[in-house]
Amino acid sequence: MVLSTSNQKDMNFAMRFSFLIGVFMLFIKTYAYIITGSAAILSDAAESVIHVFAVGFAAYSMWLSLKPADQDHLYGHDKISFFSAGFEGGMIIIASLFILYESINKILYGSALENLGSGMIFMIIVIIINCFLSLFLIRKGKKYNSLILEANGKHILTDCCTSIGAILALLLVKFTGFQFFDPLIAICVGLNILWTGSGLIKKCVKGLMDEADMDLHHKIINTLTKCVSERGLKFHHLKDRVSGYCVFIEFHLLFPKEISLRQAHDIASEIESVLTSSIEERSEILTHLEPEELHDVTHEKYGLPI
Repeated sequence: MVLSTSNQKDMNFAMRFSFLIGVFMLFIKTYAYIITGSAAILSDAAESVIHVFAVGFAAYSMWLSLKPADQDHLYGHDKISFFSAGFEGGMIIIASLFILYESINKILYGSALENLGSGMIFMIIVIIINCFLSLFLIRKGKKYNSLILEANGKHILTDCCTSIGAILALLLVKFTGFQFFDPLIAICVGLNILWTGSGLIKKCVKGLMDEADMDLHHKIINTLTKCVSERGLKFHHLKDRVSGYCVFIEFHLLFPKEISLRQAHDIASEIESVLTSSIEERSEILTHLEPEELHDVTHEKYGLPI
């Protein structure tokens, strides 16, 4: 997909909207913690603090990733999206460690909960708003192939899980009278978001290391195989990688010796056009034209891979 100006405005609006809602949620959760003293709500508020900082960095990453290529970044700035996902994952992990620390501290030293009914009402409001926001961001992320928006949406989805855990903790304390349910559930929530943060870090590393998207790779192979077989040609040395909003593809096309350079170029351009149409993401394709006869001999002569 080629991102138009309206697409970019839509993506930037989604990020700004997420930031404003995140600040609003932070105020609600902080107030809910003040009136209840709940470790589970504190863990939820701590994650919101992290979320506000993470969204701020993500907004900058979004702006940078949409800038066109320049003389210092010939392939564009798309890879900042992987840094953004890694940063958000790292911040989530920090939040989870803080939650675990505070929860264990409350188990060891105890705490008294108050105003459980009011606290639950505030947390229900938080869950409803965050559920809609997370689905909105994940949908936008998939629509525009934006890892930044998708990571942000998944972070907010973990925020919903944290809030549900907080409500469950308050309910158990309210109906059983056992205060330790609150920090125990907070620990479970902390471990859950630790897993989510680790997943974002893993996705960041995969992107920065250009790990192959095998579904996309097989799709390219199938399309390319069909194209060359229909034209009686061969190809090899296929490489592809995803970098933010763009897929980079390169391969060698082998032609019989009687075809002129102009004809070969026309055929290669036609194949590139078919490939471009078959891929939903924006793509840049580089084709190396080679003669099939004496191909290996020529490569050996100049020390090139066969």
